[in-house]
Amino acid sequence: MNDTPSYDTQAEELTAAQPATLAPSGPGRLTATTASSTEVSVTSLPAEEQGPAAAFLAAHPAGAGAPVAIVIPAYNEEPTVADVVASIPSEMAGLATEIIVVVDGSTDATAAKAAEAGALVCNIPINRGQGLVFKLGYWLARARGAEIIATIDADGQYIESELERLVEPIVAGRADFVNGSRRLGTELTTDPVRHAGVIFFGKLVSILLRQPITDPACGLRAMRVKVSETVKLEQTQYQSSELLIATAMNGFRVIEVATTMRDRPVGATGTKKGPNLLYGMRFARAVLGTWRRERKAARTRLRSEKIQYS
Repeated sequence: MNDTPSYDTQAEELTAAQPATLAPSGPGRLTATTASSTEVSVTSLPAEEQGPAAAFLAAHPAGAGAPVAIVIPAYNEEPTVADVVASIPSEMAGLATEIIVVVDGSTDATAAKAAEAGALVCNIPINRGQGLVFKLGYWLARARGAEIIATIDADGQYIESELERLVEPIVAGRADFVNGSRRLGTELTTDPVRHAGVIFFGKLVSILLRQPITDPACGLRAMRVKVSETVKLEQTQYQSSELLIATAMNGFRVIEVATTMRDRPVGATGTKKGPNLLYGMRFARAVLGTWRRERKAARTRLRSEKIQYS
């Protein structure tokens, strides 16, 4: 069990002073500045998240976090989550990090293992889907005062030290969102169908965005906190493509860097993505649905601007 304090299901309001945050200074660099106090209310969250989020912030106060938050969704990842958490560097690109694991209704000891390894754990008692868990993780990172949010999966398929490759361009001011790419780096997985799918969807997303994208399904990414505040996230499961496409179509600077993807380690739980054909169909629906939604929103904004200045 997680050692996070028990929570009341009623919405709680938590107030905390913000620590130093990051602001641009000089050519693309980030330096500390002081922010005013802020109120963090969980009442904006879905009902099933309010209690766990309030308990999380009672144990890990709002505004007291590190500049870089690593958000990890975890569903029944007891065999691997501790090694993933323990392998994440405590500093990236000169900035301190903290790890937020959001446990998605696990029935094993995922929460306890993550906490023992040093993560800050938010334990949701029911399974809601990776996309919704990521969205909650971003909210918790913002509440803690993060300026940069990065993500990695809990299954051990990625190399934790490579997260710094994604954080560094943001700190240096070269990007707002950095996507990892196994195609630019190394793919050590042995599933040829998934490999072909990555190539196909990379080409599809590149056409839709009119920007080269090689790996729209990578679990390694980093972003300025503003991205998570701005883009619309609706997908319950296939959030990687939704976040990437929405970010690019909202005008943020998106780049890719080379990363590594391995097969799941021995003893890891099996994939939860389902059969390849079903996964591909659902992924395609998320890609096309997000693109249509964002294109419609962009046209609406353009019409509003024309009316405003006419």
